Amino acid sequence: MKSTMRRNRKIVIAALAVLILPTIFLLKYISAPPVAGEELVPLADSPDMSAEAKALSGSSAAVTTDATVEASGVKTVSAGGATIDYSNVEDGYVMVKYTDSTDKKLKVQVKGPETVYTYNLKAKKWEIFPLTDGNGKYQVLVLKNIADSRYSIQTTASFYVELEDEFAPYIRPNQYVNYADAPKTMAKAKSLTKKKKSALKKVDAIYDYVVENISYDRKKAKTVESGYLPDLDSVLKKKKGICFDYAALMTGMLRSQGVPCKLVIGYAGTAYHAWISVWVDGKGWIDNVIYFDGTQWKRMDPTFASGGNKSKSIMKYIGDGKNYTAKYFY
Repeated sequence: MKSTMRRNRKIVIAALAVLILPTIFLLKYISAPPVAGEELVPLADSPDMSAEAKALSGSSAAVTTDATVEASGVKTVSAGGATIDYSNVEDGYVMVKYTDSTDKKLKVQVKGPETVYTYNLKAKKWEIFPLTDGNGKYQVLVLKNIADSRYSIQTTASFYVELEDEFAPYIRPNQYVNYADAPKTMAKAKSLTKKKKSALKKVDAIYDYVVENISYDRKKAKTVESGYLPDLDSVLKKKKGICFDYAALMTGMLRSQGVPCKLVIGYAGTAYHAWISVWVDGKGWIDNVIYFDGTQWKRMDPTFASGGNKSKSIMKYIGDGKNYTAKYFY
């Protein structure tokens, strides 16, 4: 019995080393809220997931299957070459565009009632940023690199958010889950869920597809550059990706089919990791479970489940909520 437990523990540790260590490498770029005054000084407090990201092509403003996302121009602030459009905050998002040409790094910070989120920004295109801190006062800042790790504040917008729908931030596309620019992903999700009437059955179908068809890309994990964002159609075509890709693909698929879904960044043990949570009517947010195997629910973490080939030891680790600590929601 003891030898079996030791063997299972070794399997879990080995699997985690393969899957988590690349994620640690990807998340080494970190930043924090701006201090008073002109400059932003990064601190080791708020992870900047842009280290796992590459700019997506095309405009972020789009009409999706389930929600319209647009920079409507009703409420805007413009200065320093940047525009913040906060016309639709009740729908859980803001849009930002840096209109001037620049070779300097650009950042956007969304400061909610409790959490600060830091994103990369590409010039000349609208980007969507979710308001995932719920109702309350927000401040959005557009920042431009001036030297080393110092940033100047180009423009800011402050506003109060009262969401018309608590699920609004988790059904629309955003910079991290841009299914609006992924028609093949939406088509695949629609095909997988065509005969699935309940949200839970849609979750099952999409989860099984991702876990059984997407493999972990170790080469990409070693070579990914700062500024990367998951291109969902590319991941779907190549059938492989890093931790961030797994979670973003499943999140985008579910959202495109009307299932509220959170892409969650947090800790698996002591390492940064990405997973998802979904809303199922009558059950609420399923934060640590994914499907019913006849006796119990299993955690919705597609990276570990796929990389571990659904082995009993991996699924046991995944199913233990104590191994996960959520920090950021997208």
